[in-house]
This record gives sequence, structure tokens and C-alpha cells, in this order.
Amino acid sequence: MADEEAFKTQEIKLPEQLEIAVLPLQNTTLFPETVVPLAVGRERSTRAVEAALATEQKLIACITTKTDNVTGDDATPADLYQIGTIVNIKRMMRNEGIMQLIVQGMSRFEVIEWTGEQPYLKAKIAILPELRRVDNEEIEALKRNIQGMITEALALLPQVPPEIRIAVTSQENPVQLAYFLASVLDLGTETEQKMLESSTVDGLLTLTHAALARELEIMQIRSKIANEAQNEMDKSQRDYVLRQQMKAIQKELGDDESGEQAEAAQLRERLENADLPDDVRKEAERELKRMEQLPQAAPDYHVIRTYLEYILELPWRKSSEEKLDLNEARKVLDEDHYGLEDIKERILESLAVVKLRPDSKSPIILFVGPPGVGKTSLGRSIARALGREFDRLSLGGMRDEAELRGHRRTYIGAMPGRILQSLRRVAVNNPVMMLDEIDKLGNDFRGDPASALLEILDPAQNNTFRDNYLDLPFDLSKVFFIATANQLSPIPMPLRDRMEIIQLAGYSDREKLNIAKQYLIQRQITENGLTPEQLVITDDAVNLLTARYTREAGVRQLERTLGNLARKVALKVAEGATDKVTISAEEIRGYLGPPRVFPEEARKELPPGVATGMAWTEMGGEVLFIEATLLPGGSGLTLTGQLGDVMKESAQAARSYLWSHAAEFGIDPEVIKNNGIHIHVPAGSIPKDGPSAGVTMATAMASLYTGRKVRFDTSMTGEITLSGLVFPVGGIKEKVLAAHRAGIRRIILPDRNEADTDDIPDDVKKELEIIPASWISDVLKAALENGDPEGKPQAFPNASVDGGPEVLGDRLVAE
Repeated sequence: MADEEAFKTQEIKLPEQLEIAVLPLQNTTLFPETVVPLAVGRERSTRAVEAALATEQKLIACITTKTDNVTGDDATPADLYQIGTIVNIKRMMRNEGIMQLIVQGMSRFEVIEWTGEQPYLKAKIAILPELRRVDNEEIEALKRNIQGMITEALALLPQVPPEIRIAVTSQENPVQLAYFLASVLDLGTETEQKMLESSTVDGLLTLTHAALARELEIMQIRSKIANEAQNEMDKSQRDYVLRQQMKAIQKELGDDESGEQAEAAQLRERLENADLPDDVRKEAERELKRMEQLPQAAPDYHVIRTYLEYILELPWRKSSEEKLDLNEARKVLDEDHYGLEDIKERILESLAVVKLRPDSKSPIILFVGPPGVGKTSLGRSIARALGREFDRLSLGGMRDEAELRGHRRTYIGAMPGRILQSLRRVAVNNPVMMLDEIDKLGNDFRGDPASALLEILDPAQNNTFRDNYLDLPFDLSKVFFIATANQLSPIPMPLRDRMEIIQLAGYSDREKLNIAKQYLIQRQITENGLTPEQLVITDDAVNLLTARYTREAGVRQLERTLGNLARKVALKVAEGATDKVTISAEEIRGYLGPPRVFPEEARKELPPGVATGMAWTEMGGEVLFIEATLLPGGSGLTLTGQLGDVMKESAQAARSYLWSHAAEFGIDPEVIKNNGIHIHVPAGSIPKDGPSAGVTMATAMASLYTGRKVRFDTSMTGEITLSGLVFPVGGIKEKVLAAHRAGIRRIILPDRNEADTDDIPDDVKKELEIIPASWISDVLKAALENGDPEGKPQAFPNASVDGGPEVLGDRLVAE
């Protein structure tokens, strides 16, 4: 009873103005007619409370600080609001230097003047009048709305004591209701201060309504979150209980734990631990639920299990960490391959882009070149330089597009395509994947694999590649695709357009020697169980192997031949020989027998009607001799040597041009008219085609008609037209290297092939005289003996071409 009497509102008459001690409050706003506890511990605040307790009425003014970082000892009048609440101290207890107060709000006040800051804050204050009522109807409406929201809030807070519920719901005074709500809810200092400063009941209830609506919305969201979490917990708990009961039932029935339920549980555990995209996880869970409903003997059970295993084993989000050290990558590339500077530079550029922009798409590259030049091994070297996994897919002879895209699960024995199988093997989603022999793809009634590659090798599409088996989007944009081919022509143009083409030409003899010394010899010595102290192969021996025992643009046959030598030496060592074996050029015949290759060499003298040309093959470049002879009394043009249509048309164009310009070249037209001509290209068993032999055929015919020999140290290549122009051709590096190997030192090339000469090794180029030609007349003056004394081309003489040949030539070049 004594406590209850202590908290009854005492009739304390307050003067309109008075001077009183001020207690600064942090993060707290006191309201009239409310009872709250306070803890006071700072020195200046303690002195203010002691001064208030020393008075008869025990009154103290409480004002909230404007900011949180101002304490009671540091607060100045500028740090405090001007309006606060005067309170009556009902009880005080000390506990370890802290004063525990219970105070009751009396009335609002406004500071008129600050009268002191030490030993505590003092101010002259004026008591504010009671709040005015502006619109009674609006006040009643606001009050009812607030009471309705209070009812909703109490429904969300079952832990509120009954006495508080009764006190709140039975409160009829709107001002006291608002002040009570402000004191029990955490509305923030700024909002609470606005409510305290409100001079009308209408304004106070409006602020209360807005603050309570916000708090109610927060309560509803919290309640929704809690309910969802509880429901999820209840569902998980229910599933756990049901599974435990199922296990107990199965145990009673004698079912083995290693049956389908254990298998399904294992798959579910793996699925929960796997890092999968959301759409993939959703589909996997749906299939797993289907599997759990099926008996193990059902056909679909094993189909679904295999499907889920593929999903769980694919690297959806797992990537290997890349090496971004450009110097180390350059060192790795140089260690593995000799030369190939352009290719190495391109790989380092890609690595630099990844270093600057890690989310960039991987490049898609096509290596084109003859066999044995290192296309496949270059792919492995790129993977090692980048620090990525490497996998190789051989596409040669593939005819079914399902091998790449997979079979649908409706078929028995269906499985994913080779692309996803490769990713499953390497277990990362950013490997270097080599598509070997892409030019050997076939197509038939089962589909066209090249068309399937259009999506796989398209950076704009392959980030959502769907295999027919999985039917789920897989991101292939991080895969570094490298395709290899011997020829470009069999590759469809749309597929070719999706790849960056890099040409790998054949090696010169000097390059083959360096490759053998740095890589091949050491590798074959190691692979055949020998040591460098047991076998030495001289440079002359390597050069002889290159020229007379192998015929290739690359070094594959050369390495095979070196391995043959190493095995013969290994036999001697195994039989007990201990002496060091040095193999020179003179000893090669004793190990390998007579030479097997007799390459075309420059003939010391060419009769009229024979010219030296150059051809490109998959094995590299070749020198070929085009032979022409007159057929007295005959007519027309006879062609032999398994020539293709394009080559035949080049011969006809050359004959027609020489006939129409016979006077310019000192040719008797009657010789052409009254005699047939037979052109033969040796190696008749080998099919030949292409336009690049046009200038060689024209030169051979001109030599035959004029009786002037072609220089034996000169070879040529280029396409001709009926206007006498010489057009550019391809394969310049391989052709020039072949001519150099044959001992030819003068090369006639189309002038628009001048840029291609940059690819010719410097050691070869410095031994050659390269002569550019724009017109057939340039070729003939450089190639025929007894022509220009210095053997250099001169300007084409004006003839019957309208506008002059120079004008015509410029027009064609521009087009």
C-alpha cells in the first residue's frame, strides 16, 4: 500500500516560471503522466539529481540531447532541445555509484534562459499550457484508429502482460494514450521530441497514428518472417520424424539399408551439398522425388539415377584458378615450342585481357596448318601457360550431331554429348578444350555435327548451351576452345566465321634443325631409356634426315626417324655396349638404309617449254615443273597430270592471252594456229588443282613459242587473267620454303603478295631474290633468258588494252 501511495499523482502546483536543475537525457524522451526508471552515473548529472532531492518537491527538468554522442557532463545549452518534461523524483537508490531513479512526468516546459552550467545545468523555465483541441471529430477518429491498431499489435504480441493490455485498451484520455505509447515504443528521439513539442491534441494524435502504423507494419513483417521460419522448421521436423519412422518400418520388414532408400538418401545429401544454379537444383530435386517413389526394379529408376549423377558431377560453378603471370606464361610457351611468335603473342594478349577483366569471355581459336607443325601440342602448352585443365576431343570422322549435343533420355543407353562429358572429366568449367581435326567432320542422315558446333562456338549463345540429355542450360563461355584443321575449305563458312583463324605454316630446314636440337632429340633419348652421354646426333645428320628421309612441313616424321635411331642405339646398349655413340651424316645410311625421299631439285638447265612453279599441299610446299611441247599439225590444248578444272582453265587463259598478244612477245601467231600444244605436270598420280600455276603455264608456253629458255634458278607462282594481270595467291611461305630447299634462289611473286613475305624466316629471305610482278610481261621478262639483261621486270608496253594496262590494273586493284 505504501508503494501504491508513493506513485499516486500528487497535487503539486507549479508556478508559471521557475529556476530549476536540468538533467540531460541521451536517447530518451520523458512525457507527462508517465512513470519511468532512470539511471544516473555521470558527475554533473549526479549533482543535479542531488540538488533536486534537497528541495521539498523533488522536481528536476529533463531535456533530451539533440545528438547521441553528447554526454551529461559535456552537454551545453546548444546541445539540448528547448522543450522538455519536468518530473518528480519518486524513488532513489544507489548501487555501485549509480543512482537508480523512478520519476513521474508532471508537465511540459520551455527553457526561457540558461542560468548556469556548473556544478550542474540550471535554467529558468516556463510551464507550457495543456494541449488545445482543434477538431473534436478528427480527434475521436484518430483515437479510434489508434486503438484499433493497438488491438492488432497486441494480437501479434502475446507476451504482453494482461495488466498492460487492460491499461492501454481502457485509456480514454487521448493525450495520455499517446504519451504512454510514445514511452513504451521505440519511435526514435526525433519523433518522440516532435510529439512532446506538439501544442494540439490533433497534431499529437496525427504523429502518434503515423508512428504506430509504421511500428505495426514492422511487427506484421516480423511476425510473417517468424511464422515462415517456424513453418519451415516444422516441415523439416515432420520430414525427419517420418523418415525415422520409415527406417524403423523398413528395419522391421528386413529391408537392407543399402537399397534404394539409402541410395536416394545419399543422392539427396550430395544434392544439398552441391553448388548448383537455382533452376538446375529445382529440376534435380523434382527428379529425385520421382526416383524416391519408384522401386529399384523400375526402368526409370536407373535412368533418373544416372541423370542425377551427371548433374551432380558437372562443374556448374567450379573454376580452376588461372595463372596471371605473363612472364611465366611466356616462359612456358617458349619452353614447349620453337618460333611461332605470332601465336604466342596472341595467347599472351588473351591472358592480359583476362588479367584486366576477369569476367571476359574466353577466345575461340582455329589453328590451320599442315600435319606435324605442333597444333595439338600447342593447345597443351596454352593450357599449361594459363594454369587450366586440358582436354582433347577428336572430331575426325564424326557424323552424328548427337555425339556433341547428346541423346534424349527417351532412348535406351542415352548419355550427354562429348562436350559435357569432357567437362565432367576435367571437373572445372573453364578448361582449354581442343576440338581436333575439325575439318574432318562428316554429315549424313543422322545430322550435321558442324551445325551443332555453331552454337557451341558462338560466344553470344554458348552461355546457355543445352545438351539434349540434360536439357538444362550450361555456361560454356568460360571454356577456351581451340580447334585444329589441315585445310580451311572443308569447314562451313558460318562455322569458320565464329573462330579466330591463325595459320601455322611449315618449318624451314633451319627451324627443323633447331626444333630437333632443343626438343626432339632429347625427348627420344629419354623415351628410349638412354642418356645424353650415350647418344649424340650431329647437325649434319639432322639436316640429312630432314632432306632425304622425311618429306613434310612439320616435324612428326623427323621425330619418328630420330626415335628409330635411338632404338637402334638402345639395342646396342642393352647388348652391353658402353661406348658413346655419335651419329653423323655419313653413318645415317648404315642405320636407316638408303634415302627414301628424292625431292625435286632445281634443274641445272631447262629446255624451252619447261618452267619451275610452286605448289601448296597439306604436307607443305612443293616445287613442280610444268612441261610444254608443240604438236606439229595438231590443234588445241592437251593437258595431263591429273589436273583439276581450275588448273585447266588457267592453261586455256594463258594460251589465249599469249595468242592475242603474240606480236608483243615476238611470237609468230601461225605457230600457235598450226600447232597443237601438250602441257604435262609431273607426278601424274597426284591430283592437282588451283589457279596459282597460271603464270608458270604462261611462262612455259611463252618459252616454247619463242624458243627462249626459262632461267633454271627461278620459280614462280600467281593467278593470271585474260587481261594480263597477275593476281595474288595463298600459301606463299610454304611455297618459298619449298623452292629454297630445292636450291632455287629467285622467286617471282604477285606484287600484292608482298605482305606475305614477312612470314618467311629471315635466314631464308636473305638468300633469296624476290621479284614482284603485276603483269604477265613482268613475269616473262624476269624469267626468260636473253630477255632483259639484268633479269628485272620493266614497265608493260602499251598494247591494245583500252586506257592502257596501268589504268586497267589500278581499277581492278581498287575493286
